[in-house]
Amino acid sequence: MPKQFKLFEARDAYRVEQPKKLMSKEALKAWKTRIFTYQQRTLATRPPQQTSLFDPPKSHCDHEAINPFQLKRYSSTFYRSQQHGEKICVYFIIDHAMPLLLYVGETMQTAKQRWNGVHDCRDYIMNYIELHRKYDLEVKICSAFWYDTPENRTARLKLERELILRWQSPFNKENWQKYGQPFGKI
Repeated sequence: MPKQFKLFEARDAYRVEQPKKLMSKEALKAWKTRIFTYQQRTLATRPPQQTSLFDPPKSHCDHEAINPFQLKRYSSTFYRSQQHGEKICVYFIIDHAMPLLLYVGETMQTAKQRWNGVHDCRDYIMNYIELHRKYDLEVKICSAFWYDTPENRTARLKLERELILRWQSPFNKENWQKYGQPFGKI
């Protein structure tokens, strides 16, 4: 009989998943302000200029020259419409209420094909919107696209990574250590 009780005393015999605690209204505002402050500093920092005749010219795909906030805005449900042709691109998910760049992605296919499949960022966005609605905070999620991207996937992935690191978009895994993952699985 004592051996049976030992089974239930084992520390990790079984685990019950605890529900994730929702971020408070004040914590959400502070989280957004932290990202906003960083991204505004990034906007104010001018990209390096060519200083010599011997410097190679900057590419049209220079991550320092791409400003996601100046691109044409589309609905966050862009993947449901036909307006986004059959072109590969780098895309941005933005909350224009503050504004915040939340996510940077690239497409191996078209933007529509990428988002019609499984995409964790869609869940993060829905959780983000739901929390804003819970606290009656303004939220304006939209998408923007940079179609003038390299056709070569390796070059496109490099551009995507440079943009993620430059803007520190919080929904990209590269920045989870800095900003946490409050809108992951809730």
